[in-house]
Amino acid sequence: MNVEEEVERLKEEIKRLGKPQADGSYKVTFGELFNDDRCANIFEALVGTLRAAKRRKVVTYDGELLLQGVHDNVEIILKGEATASEEVAKS
Repeated sequence: MNVEEEVERLKEEIKRLGKPQADGSYKVTFGELFNDDRCANIFEALVGTLRAAKRRKVVTYDGELLLQGVHDNVEIILKGEATASEEVAKS
């Protein structure tokens, strides 16, 4: 699976596990993603996929490197479609 496909799968999983927000975004904690059996089977390197998604401005979260246990409560926000489009236009 290439990086683009992994980022798309990550978006699907965040939508499945996350809580929808009024602005069209979704919030999920790193712990919820990391400890989910389905995500564990899909993503060989979840942290790497998250970093790739962050570089593409698909998701946002505090920090660079997320570690299981230490960062379980860090919120990962999947940006809403409108927000993501605005970010791309700015770059």
